[in-house]
Formats: sequence, C-alpha cells, structure tokens
Amino acid sequence: MSIIIWILVGALAGWIASMIMKTDAQMGALANIIAGIVGALLGGWVVGLFGVDVAEGELSIPSILTAILGACILLAILKAVRGRGQKAV
Repeated sequence: MSIIIWILVGALAGWIASMIMKTDAQMGALANIIAGIVGALLGGWVVGLFGVDVAEGELSIPSILTAILGACILLAILKAVRGRGQKAV
C-alpha cells in the first residue's frame, strides 16, 4: 500500500511544484510523479539537515510540503542545467 501512497504524493507534489516553478506546460503526468517522488527524497534529506524529522511513508501535510519543497529544488536545478546548455551557442 505504501507504493500507492508514494505515487499519489509524488503526483500531487510534482504537479504543485511544476505550477510553482512554471514548468507545468513542459511536464506530463509521469514527469510530475517522478519529480514528486525524487523531490520527496531530496526534500527529506534537506529538511533533515536542519534537524526536522518528517515521518516517512505517512500521508500528512508535513510530508507533502517536504515533497513539494524537494520537487521545487529539483526543478530549479533542472532549469539551471537546461538553461546553461541552451546559452552555449
């Protein structure tokens, strides 16, 4: 059952992060799910650096916010990498 929660939270977090980062038109549902899941892992690591403990595998507001934070960080990194590659002419 936890894999379904990961996919649902990933989809929600990835979609919200893509709206925040203005990349929604470029991303499909699968990309949103992947960004949300990877973002949840990244966000959990970043929040853990500050000593905050977010319950893993639970569907809660703090875990969703952590996933959104991580997905935004991931999308910002991807935008920076893509932008750098496009400027080299």
